[in-house]
Amino acid sequence: MNTQQQTHLNGLDLVRMTQTVAALQQDPSLAQFEFRARNQWVNGGENRSMIRDFYGAGAEDQSRTEDFVYTNGEPPVLLGNNEGANPVEYLLHALAGCVTTTTVLHAAARGIQIRAISTELCGTINVEGLLDLNPDAIIGYEQIRMRMHIEADCSDEELDALLAFTKDHSPVCNTVCRPVPVVLERV
Repeated sequence: MNTQQQTHLNGLDLVRMTQTVAALQQDPSLAQFEFRARNQWVNGGENRSMIRDFYGAGAEDQSRTEDFVYTNGEPPVLLGNNEGANPVEYLLHALAGCVTTTTVLHAAARGIQIRAISTELCGTINVEGLLDLNPDAIIGYEQIRMRMHIEADCSDEELDALLAFTKDHSPVCNTVCRPVPVVLERV
């Protein structure tokens, strides 16, 4: 077995993972992170979000030198011009990404080699809620279904346990699955 195989699993550095966990156990305050996004309206349903800075591990992060820019748009049926994915589609993207990353991370922690993961998500929304046309309509997703295809070097029982753990520990999944206070202020 070469050094790469001994120190890395699923593309993750196991030594750094162990060091990170030890540092957090020694100083739990390092676990507090603050992520930020800035958004600017362009026109109609188009707006752009910029993401760069965040606070974590006890300090402001300096690793990013440029913004990540995401254009939010709407399809024509929702009065847009397909300028970009719409915000509820970005939510599906965030959910898929977080569940995938959480799965890979905890698989590595359990010594499970992941060979492939692909996920399909489908969410249903009744826009009557958004448009205030039906007071009984749910505003936002009524349900999100995730179908994950995963190939891993472990038993079906271990894989089922990993995925159950993942659902319970994915930050985006838990944000979606529980009420989270959102404060909207005018400045």
